[in-house]
Amino acid sequence: MSGTDEAQSEAIKTTPLHGRHVALGAKMVPFAGYSMALQYPTGILAEHLHCRQSAALFDISHMGQISIWGDGAAHALEWLVPGDIIGLARGALRYTQFTNAEGGIEDDLMVTNAHGRLMLVVNAARKEADLDLLEIGFRGAVDVALHDNKALIAVQGPEAQAALARHAPAAADLAFMHAGAMNIGGADAVVTRSGYSGEDGFEISVYDDAAGHVWDLLLAEPEVAPAGLGARDSLRLEAGLCLHGHDIDDTTSPVEAGLLWSMGKRRRQDGGFPGEDRVLDEIANGPKRRRVGILPEGRAPARENTEIVSAAGEPLGIVTSGGFGPSVGGPVAMGYVDAAHAEAGTALGLMVRGRNIPASIVKLPFIAHRYHKN
Repeated sequence: MSGTDEAQSEAIKTTPLHGRHVALGAKMVPFAGYSMALQYPTGILAEHLHCRQSAALFDISHMGQISIWGDGAAHALEWLVPGDIIGLARGALRYTQFTNAEGGIEDDLMVTNAHGRLMLVVNAARKEADLDLLEIGFRGAVDVALHDNKALIAVQGPEAQAALARHAPAAADLAFMHAGAMNIGGADAVVTRSGYSGEDGFEISVYDDAAGHVWDLLLAEPEVAPAGLGARDSLRLEAGLCLHGHDIDDTTSPVEAGLLWSMGKRRRQDGGFPGEDRVLDEIANGPKRRRVGILPEGRAPARENTEIVSAAGEPLGIVTSGGFGPSVGGPVAMGYVDAAHAEAGTALGLMVRGRNIPASIVKLPFIAHRYHKN
């Protein structure tokens, strides 16, 4: 092995569950600086469908977990995001974004009001940058810490509650987008009823030394099977959920991305976050482009960066996520098109391998969300 190879090998991090993935025969791939399970021997299709039908277990410990605490923490965070953090009830979660001065999305994140502090889950590739953003933005007014000693496990699917509640009965009473401190087989954990699949499910934050125990307990349940990044991606695509760096980035505004629902009425009216001029203007007058769902005809998938054209062949935009939707039974895609052509039912074309594949714009999501109803 050359010196360069050794440096690259050393740069790849592993999660506390890495050994378990290898023992299960997972195909490991580098992702956001980590060695992650792409799929297990059953394959992405089976993992995807098992999540839709029963319960899938995901290792998402590469994600960043950050805590903010101190007087005025909610007010301080509101200067950096367009979400309503001041109004976030104790024990509740909120999805929001870090925006820049141009109204683009630097990262998207979940914020939980728990245990006298705000708990953030941010994207793996952005966690160090997000920590810097917070520390610079707060200027020492409140405290902030990145927890590198914590793992994150997700159990998703219609049978997720049954599996988790055998070890943490309080999970059954947890409302959607709410969090609770629980004991899972002797391990202290913070559990949120949330996820990235479009299904009911939970995300479990535990210390590294307890992660393997919690993983083993859940994987031993008859409803549960492991799933990797491949199924996680196809599940979120069918659910119409954005992937940072693909469907949203530092040039994309929350409005054109279809994320206006994540901004409370007060923030829409008053602003007070980076890029407010652009965002509030797009709220009032509409964006120039919009994120849409796209249903190609036939079986050929339209991958990321596929050109979108009008029925007459005029350039309209680009695909940001695309692939086969196992639950849909065919190819699905998301992308951005000129706002004038963003209405559901609009016919368009996708330039796949030099061929113009007929397609149409459809409302997102491709499959109905089945989140827990309180």
